[in-house]
Amino acid sequence: MQVTGFELFWWLGPILAFAVIPVLDHWVGPDAENPPDSALAWLENDRFYRWVNVLYLPGQYLSLIFACWIWAGGGWVDMTLVDRFGLMVTVGIIGGVAISTAHELGHRRVGPERRLGKIALAQSGYGHFVVEHNRGHHARVATPEDPASARLGESLYSFIPRSVIGGIRSAWRLERARFERIGTSHWSLRNDVLNAWLLTVILFAVLVAWFGVVIVPWLAGQAVIGFCMLETVNYLEHYGLRRQKLPDGRYERVRASHSWNSNTIVANLCLFHLQRHSDHHAHPLRRYQTLRHADEAPQLPSGYATMMLIAMVPPLWRRVMDPRVIAHYGGRIHLAALSPRYAKKVQSGDFGGQLADNVA
Repeated sequence: MQVTGFELFWWLGPILAFAVIPVLDHWVGPDAENPPDSALAWLENDRFYRWVNVLYLPGQYLSLIFACWIWAGGGWVDMTLVDRFGLMVTVGIIGGVAISTAHELGHRRVGPERRLGKIALAQSGYGHFVVEHNRGHHARVATPEDPASARLGESLYSFIPRSVIGGIRSAWRLERARFERIGTSHWSLRNDVLNAWLLTVILFAVLVAWFGVVIVPWLAGQAVIGFCMLETVNYLEHYGLRRQKLPDGRYERVRASHSWNSNTIVANLCLFHLQRHSDHHAHPLRRYQTLRHADEAPQLPSGYATMMLIAMVPPLWRRVMDPRVIAHYGGRIHLAALSPRYAKKVQSGDFGGQLADNVA
């Protein structure tokens, strides 16, 4: 039986993420206020904020199971191919937000929260993220060695494959090196890359056994959408920013100036204050509810949801962000992290006046 009126329901994820939230961000506006120092200890230990993280997971997996049931032909509606695709995008966005949840849980030193972070990542098949993000990205952010730091002039569509492949390689090398230090084989279930990927294999195997192979393309598609959402956020968080090398060959310390930030209220509520990204890099163990605005941190012109939309259109992204990167470095473009194409233009003196005019 065909039930009408549900067509938009299947597309609820992108409608909320890329229409409702940007509008609300613009309407509600930013808030640069920080919690008072006297409240930090209380906020840090308030269990309410931990439960907000943890309780995302049941909703995440109930929505995934519901989607698999619908894809397999269950329910009360006859879905068109467009409907199924919309549901895939919606579930993928739920999985993408789950990576933000996993990001918060994965930074905890407490075992149960870290394990829940791995479970949150299983839907998107991105369990290696905990290893690469904590031990790779935080150490190498805004340097050429970090695959998750985008370069000035690099499009989102060039960045995503570079970051995905580079992140997997980095996570594997980090775990292999960890096992070499203790003198045992990295081919072990104690390997945090392998055991995280195993969770995805088990999850997908159970869902396919339960609902049938018909769900496989939709299951794979939502996973790709989920981790591409993460990589799009990675793209805008450090675009064009670079830590300079010191005379001794080391990189300068990570500063607030090495992350793009935003204080839009609605997106910060939805993403556990991820937009206060400079403070997160300065204090990785600080819980999201206590992250602080830094005056010296460069600010995005809007919240993450809006900026993700802009990033999907490379000419528009370059028009919006390239002048801001160059202005951040006082017009000294050679200080920015440059894509190979931009680097060649700078070296040849053939960069052109368009960006300089925009900065002025």
